[in-house]
Amino acid sequence: MTRTRRGPLTSVAVLVAAVLLAGCVSMPDSGPVVETQSQGGVSLDQGPFISPKPPREGDTRADIVRGFLAAMQATPIQTNTAREFLTKDAAAAWSPDGTITYADSPRVAETAAGVSVTLANPDRLDAQGAWQGPLPKSQRTIGFPMAFEDGEWRIDEAPDALIVPETWFARRFRQVSLYFFDPTVGTLAPEPVYVPIGKQLASALTQALLLGPSDGLDRVVRTFLPPGLTIAPSVPISQGVAEIALKGDGAQMSAESIELMMAQLAWTLRQDTRIEALRVSINGDAVPLPGGVSVYRVDGGAEFDPAGLQASPLVYGLQDGLLSSGAGGTLAPVSGPLGTTDLGLRSVGVSLTADLAAGVSSDGQRVVVGPVTGSDGNEARDVVTGGRDLLKPAWDFFDRMWLVDRTADGAEVSWVMDDKRHVLDIPGISRTQVRSFVVSRDGTRLVAVVRREAGDELVVSRIAHSRSGRVLWATPARSISEAPDGDLPVRAIAWRGTTSLAILSPFTGAGSLAQLQAASIDGSPASDSSTTVGGGLRALLGSPASDEPLYGFNRKVLVNLSANPRRIVPITEGTTGFTYVG
Repeated sequence: MTRTRRGPLTSVAVLVAAVLLAGCVSMPDSGPVVETQSQGGVSLDQGPFISPKPPREGDTRADIVRGFLAAMQATPIQTNTAREFLTKDAAAAWSPDGTITYADSPRVAETAAGVSVTLANPDRLDAQGAWQGPLPKSQRTIGFPMAFEDGEWRIDEAPDALIVPETWFARRFRQVSLYFFDPTVGTLAPEPVYVPIGKQLASALTQALLLGPSDGLDRVVRTFLPPGLTIAPSVPISQGVAEIALKGDGAQMSAESIELMMAQLAWTLRQDTRIEALRVSINGDAVPLPGGVSVYRVDGGAEFDPAGLQASPLVYGLQDGLLSSGAGGTLAPVSGPLGTTDLGLRSVGVSLTADLAAGVSSDGQRVVVGPVTGSDGNEARDVVTGGRDLLKPAWDFFDRMWLVDRTADGAEVSWVMDDKRHVLDIPGISRTQVRSFVVSRDGTRLVAVVRREAGDELVVSRIAHSRSGRVLWATPARSISEAPDGDLPVRAIAWRGTTSLAILSPFTGAGSLAQLQAASIDGSPASDSSTTVGGGLRALLGSPASDEPLYGFNRKVLVNLSANPRRIVPITEGTTGFTYVG
């Protein structure tokens, strides 16, 4: 089963270095589901002031290394004191481009070659600040070569990383989203990263965005911020306007590129609640903004909303076999062919704008597609036949329909556009036992619950596209959950934000009780909290849109899990297969 990870996590790399030089997701025991930090504002509280001590005369080799580790916990964040524990050459060469966190006090031991430090449960992020997961076991013991300089021991070579306790990191870093575009430039795609909070938050967000997409995201996302630009150590904010002074080769940017760049900046910097608008310059020259305005509001670029600007907010489902829509648990048949003719469907999926709907036949072998609304003469058409056990369809913003067929050889993933089906091989998902899946509305992620020998595991793959929207390939799926646990199978998953999921797992032998947890889409740890829900809930109804409730449901009731207290909504008899669009 998907378990919440241990705790706070590894740190940020280049982002931290930039700030040096100058989520979380929570599910309470009761009440509403809380959104991830990256969906809204970020606190500026950096925690208590910490002034580390410099080296002392006569320190042993082990003392020097312990002092170096302690000095990296300076607050506000700085490395000046830490460099005093290094030789002059090592201090000049040390440039932390990564950060590692550890759970408990490290084990420090003097060796013939210097000093070794063994870290407990270390985690890491890449230079972008993106979560990378646990440090390999082979890298959990770090060697520190030592040298005698000016009569005192000093570290002669230091790892190019900040190495800090999880508790320290959790207080001073927060998960945010950087916003890049999908390859078709039709929607923004959020990328969760961790940045240091405090007065330099705006600078940290901008610096992270300037670094561009992380490695491995070629053809998955793209950026319109020119490469090679740098930012001043601080971003001054006056009366809600952030002054972003960039330096470097901005080249000749087209009006379209400028508008797209500003949309990325606006969506990213709105997470600093002090900022209401942006003013951007490159090498001292003001960037000409769309419409000739002097500042760009942070609520600009709404048309690129990754949750779908024109996505229907209605709830859909099957009412006595007919596609129906409405609010809450009361649905009425739609006017399209899936709502006027009983086609023997067991599940349905609806496109984001509610123009099209797809239904899976009761035997799981066929997929029919038709308009949601229509008049006489509209008909549903078969787009897939000969399947074996097709799961509920999913749709992305480009009107690509996604399918998973549970064949005798394992899962077969495919996408459909213009009634043409294309099989996509996803290592780690294809040919495995898939229990359920979802696709992000921006079309860049496919998440699946895969049944392993030890239990259920939540995995994610990134989807690469051409600029015309054709799917090119998928990255190997990687786990975004703890090790599988056969005692708590994953009954259902649903989007709870653009970068987070809700997970429902039944308790073995506990009757109607189930566990509701959260998972970050990058696999980074949610908080250590979860909540127990009763009522025999069998499935989840969730959306990445922040104003659409998360529901749990069974055959009789919908339970609004976002409300405090939770609200129970009766379901009209004969209604099954609830879904939001997408």
